[in-house]
Amino acid sequence: MTDPFGFLRIPREAVPARPVEQRLGDWHEVYAGQALLPLVSRQADRCMDCGIPFCHTGCPLGNLIPEWNAYAARGDWHAAYERLHATNNFPEVTGRLCPAPCEDACVLTINADPVTIKNVEQAIADEGRRRGYMTPRPAEKRSGRAVAVIGSGPAGLAAAQQLTRAGHRVTVHERADRIGGMLRYGIPEFKMEKSHLDRRIEQMRGEGTVFVTGADIGGAVGTGADELRGRCDAVVVAVGAGERRELPVPGRSLHGIHQAMDYLTCANRVREGDYAVSPVTAEGRHVVIVGGGDTGSDCLGTALRQGAVSVLQLDINPEPGAGRPDDEPWPVYPRTYRISHAHEEARGRAGRDPRLFARATLRFEGDEAGRVRALHLTAVEPVGRSPLTGTEDVIPAGLVLLALGFSGPERAGGLREQLALELDERGNFARDAGFAAAGGQAPGVFVAGDAGRGQSLVVWAIAEGRAAAAAVDRYLTGSTCLPAPVAAHDRPMTALGRMRYGL
Repeated sequence: MTDPFGFLRIPREAVPARPVEQRLGDWHEVYAGQALLPLVSRQADRCMDCGIPFCHTGCPLGNLIPEWNAYAARGDWHAAYERLHATNNFPEVTGRLCPAPCEDACVLTINADPVTIKNVEQAIADEGRRRGYMTPRPAEKRSGRAVAVIGSGPAGLAAAQQLTRAGHRVTVHERADRIGGMLRYGIPEFKMEKSHLDRRIEQMRGEGTVFVTGADIGGAVGTGADELRGRCDAVVVAVGAGERRELPVPGRSLHGIHQAMDYLTCANRVREGDYAVSPVTAEGRHVVIVGGGDTGSDCLGTALRQGAVSVLQLDINPEPGAGRPDDEPWPVYPRTYRISHAHEEARGRAGRDPRLFARATLRFEGDEAGRVRALHLTAVEPVGRSPLTGTEDVIPAGLVLLALGFSGPERAGGLREQLALELDERGNFARDAGFAAAGGQAPGVFVAGDAGRGQSLVVWAIAEGRAAAAAVDRYLTGSTCLPAPVAAHDRPMTALGRMRYGL
């Protein structure tokens, strides 16, 4: 175990980010190069190795946090790396992107600051890679069964790696031109450099997973989903929740108003070398982001790096308090006032928080050329979100980004019809407790990730991919040795949960 008195004598100290003025001048990750291992080891020594480690239940993956904290505190990076990967296929991803509900569930949080679990996780993953621990782990024998995975986001990749390691012949079909889904085109480079994703894909190729890009399964010119099912023993649908929410207000059709994901995809394609300059850029414009979640924060950091004149982020929710609300007691993940790295960057440049809380958009105003030039907004009531009379305001807007989240898997295309997928009451692909597509009309078809759960977190997507892989393996062989989190979608992400996580 770690130092039994470490939590008493060692204060919490997070890994420092690079200076704001430095990171706004490039697209590298906000943290300074190599993790500060002595700092991380000292922070891991704060872990109390609790009798009941609530961090386990706070983590959708059930990560063995006290165990790898203890190894990291002692500098046993190989053992820490192995324990980390026992429950998580991509810790270098979650260590960068997860909002760390495990930290809010840490027992220390009751009356002190939690262990820097997220920093320790990223440090273990990065140090393991530097030491050469991330090598392919192919199956000892093959099952002769073929599995198709549709979608290469975190759920699809996790399911594919688990099934390949179980000995099945797995092919991942991705509609885009590169593998990675939202990890590739939805996450800005300054949050996660794509080299981490590329290394994992190469590891998976070394294990035997086959990747096919440009494969719009069920699309007008792609392979039919029913045809794919006919030549495979099982299919995992992990297409994510791509149906974007709209903002039906006057002026929505004006030029310069874009969905946030289109904007982020263009910016990421510049980093991939597809464009010299993004076709949708914030340079020289007054930018307004409608939506207060993580996607909006990603747009904020991107716009600042592109040279926006000003950036405002509108959040319809009231401003949270600094402390844990009484109705959100430990160990739940509370809705509190949080500052992302992008918010920190905006404050460093403008001297204030870029967010306007409890605000809603009334309409857009355009110029003679049909381009947006202003946004009319209003303050809203904390409960019900009704507009408050006399609070209307007008702000300049040369680029408006809609970061309103997603309402389930895309409705267009033939995937749903060809695989006889049903929708549940929330608009997601329906499934049973074993991740099998509901209705029994498509035996051997399984649903994982946001496509079945609804818009959620990357850590939930990985957990669902692992759980679905175990279900597929059991379907194909009658039993499974694949480890999996407890039925991930038994705890669906409710509307309140999405609000708490800023989704």
